[in-house]
Amino acid sequence: MLTDQGLFETPNASKYLQQLCKHFAHKVAVEHDGNRGTIALGMGPATLRATENTLTAEVTAPDAADLAEARDIIDRHLIRFAFREEFEAMDWQSNAA
Repeated sequence: MLTDQGLFETPNASKYLQQLCKHFAHKVAVEHDGNRGTIALGMGPATLRATENTLTAEVTAPDAADLAEARDIIDRHLIRFAFREEFEAMDWQSNAA
C-alpha cells in the first residue's frame, strides 16, 4: 500500500474535518470526533487530524493511480467547503520511495 500526507494550514481545521466526515458518512463508513476522523474510501482509508491551525490528511491506496484519486477526492471536497479561504489543494507529500 502507498501513503501520501496532505497539509492545509487553516484556523477552521476542525470544522472542515467534521464537514468532510459528515458528508462521506452518507456514502461510506466513517468514524470521527472534532479532532480526528477516518473515512473508508473505496481505494483505502483517509485519516484526518485537526489541530488549532492545521488539517492533515493521510490517504492510503494500493497503487499510484488510486492514491492520486484519493488525494483528488479530498481536495475536491475541501475546495467546496473552504471556498472562503480560496483553497486550491492540500500540500501533499508522498511516503513512496
